[in-house]
Amino acid sequence: MKKVTFDIIVIIFIAVLLTAIYYYNLSETFVKFGIIPLLFFYYLGSYVGKRFN
Repeated sequence: MKKVTFDIIVIIFIAVLLTAIYYYNLSETFVKFGIIPLLFFYYLGSYVGKRFN
């Protein structure tokens, strides 16, 4: 899988996640537990950076 394709997939996933959070009014809960997806995407990004470089 190319890096650009992977980036597009991740951007679409984040957009869907944030839209669902907004739609179901879960923003207060997301603020409390928002570090979990951030850590996931941080480690995912570091893995992709190592793999495609």
